[in-house]
Amino acid sequence: MIELFSGLDAWVLVSLLLALTFVLAFEFINGFHDTANAVATVIYTKAMPPHLAVFFSGVFNFLGVLLGGVGVAYAIVHLLPVELLINVNTGHGLAMVFSLLAAAITWNLGTWYFGIPASSSHTLIGSILGVGLANALINDIPLGDGVNWQKAIDIAMSLVVSPMAGFAVAALVLIGLKWWRPLSKMHKTPEQRRKLDDKKHPPFWNRLVLVVSAMGVSFVHGSNDGQKGIGLIMLVLIGIVPAKFVLDLNSTTYQIERTRDATLHMSQFYQRNAATLGEFLALGKAKASDLPEQFSCNPQQTEPTIAALQSSLQGVTDYHSLSADKRVEVRRYLLCLDDTAKKVGKLPGLEAREKADLEKLRKDLTATTEYAPFWVIVAVALALGLGTMVGWKRVVLTVGEKIGKQGMTYAQGMSAQITAACAIGMANIFALPVSTTHVLSSGVAGTMVANKSGLQGGTVKTILLAWVLTLPTSMGLAAGLFWLASKAIG
Repeated sequence: MIELFSGLDAWVLVSLLLALTFVLAFEFINGFHDTANAVATVIYTKAMPPHLAVFFSGVFNFLGVLLGGVGVAYAIVHLLPVELLINVNTGHGLAMVFSLLAAAITWNLGTWYFGIPASSSHTLIGSILGVGLANALINDIPLGDGVNWQKAIDIAMSLVVSPMAGFAVAALVLIGLKWWRPLSKMHKTPEQRRKLDDKKHPPFWNRLVLVVSAMGVSFVHGSNDGQKGIGLIMLVLIGIVPAKFVLDLNSTTYQIERTRDATLHMSQFYQRNAATLGEFLALGKAKASDLPEQFSCNPQQTEPTIAALQSSLQGVTDYHSLSADKRVEVRRYLLCLDDTAKKVGKLPGLEAREKADLEKLRKDLTATTEYAPFWVIVAVALALGLGTMVGWKRVVLTVGEKIGKQGMTYAQGMSAQITAACAIGMANIFALPVSTTHVLSSGVAGTMVANKSGLQGGTVKTILLAWVLTLPTSMGLAAGLFWLASKAIG
């Protein structure tokens, strides 16, 4: 790890360390901001003592980050348009990273201070969108090109649908439990359990399910939210020290050959489907010499880009053998070919089998660009895990007592947690970022409605207001900070 930062100018090294500190601070805040939701029900129902609950939640968050992969990480990164990702320089990268992080941390701390279960995912995504739009305005780029809108729409759908699904599914699970065991002690609140049974803890099986599901929520939260931190750090590293991180320098000869072969097979794929794609890709009309000096991603430059990439990787068995400029160039080619392949995959006329083949080629193509060094994963895991162990009290009370007009029963806690763990786990499989906060809070609200407990209007309005305001506020903050930073660096 140390050798990766050797040879950097002092100001670049200081800026890099500061940026990494900002990202890890965001993840630490995310730990006590979001993970309070993961342990809220298990603490409120007294299934576990608070100190044990937050400790084991921290451990499972740590494991979730370690084992979660990088699919969600790059879903976040690719919210920014490919043009911005390939043309970023050190000064621009610093302005981009500090702006979005400062905006995200400010909103996260504000909502945590007031005990509002707001979403770190919404905050981060809003900040990234704000930077993308501000960059478009500053550089006279159409706003439609300032953000990867297709990716933004996919993520927005997951963020909107997941709380609705959480509300409905948790309500149905509770209704099922009430139908199955209507007289069970699991339908008591902790207060009723203490008064009527003179017991402090839930019944054994209810307690076990509450504990296991809470750790499940912690694990999938670590996997989903930890990847967002990994994506941020990769943005930092690629933006500030591109020569060292634009490609995975630890790639094996086999992985490099796999990337090179993917470009060859992609060329063959386009030729095979020339009748459908010929006009969109200008097949047979563009030459390698037509590539503009100021490189930009244009589907009609696909053939020259493939030829240029194959030439750049000819005989390469180790990325260390490429010059710094050549590594940046190879990454540009790879990102552009991947971006074009995504667009091609959405065109009408391609058979489902052909689209599946193209998706496989995309995975091979990005195998050495969509990665994260192990030290990055460990650093994020530690920050998220440690953050889990502090600052949880404010949100626990909101989730346990202030969403419904009555306290939460054991069955409600189990229903909400099982639903949240399954929903976030599914999102991880499809590499979609979702909000642990909103899925769990809406699940609790769904169980309150199903239990005919009613909802506390004031708390629900506050949560909904935070949900509505988070995106525009974080977008505005990040855009304003990026505009000021851009002016400052000239």
